[in-house]
Amino acid sequence: MSEGEPIEVDILVEAGPWPSVPDADGLVTRAVRAACLGAAQDYEIALDGAEIAVKLTDDDAIRTLNRDWRHKDYATNVLSFPTPEVARAAGAPHLGDIAIAFETLEREAASEDKTFADHLSHLAVHGTLHLLGFDHETAEEAEEMEAMERRVLATLGVPDPYAETEPVHQAT
Repeated sequence: MSEGEPIEVDILVEAGPWPSVPDADGLVTRAVRAACLGAAQDYEIALDGAEIAVKLTDDDAIRTLNRDWRHKDYATNVLSFPTPEVARAAGAPHLGDIAIAFETLEREAASEDKTFADHLSHLAVHGTLHLLGFDHETAEEAEEMEAMERRVLATLGVPDPYAETEPVHQAT
């Protein structure tokens, strides 16, 4: 971890065409750190010396993780695996793991008219906030988490992923 960085981000490229994405590890690292800093500032969370691992993978691998850990047999865009509370209470620096699937990310970015880089940053922020205790099971939780995502992404220059887009009008 470099001087002045409160969190270490370890990235593993496991599967998929991730090596073809320019600066994927840099985008993810910046997004994870920005999410941690945003949460630390707004919620007084101490993160010095903390660690997060991110696995960049493909739909097949994330489907297996989703099936085995969440009992949902389909690929998803991002999964978060927080370190158990007992380990965190004991002072474990590892906050948890995040997995991001290339194909699902790519499909969603295209269908939502977002850049791959912006959507990757959003998913890294989203996954990190889950590790920090944010959730979206209720409307109130979702509102709080989405507001935090918007604030963090704005610091990265990423447009609001929840903004309504204008319909595309075709010439007749």
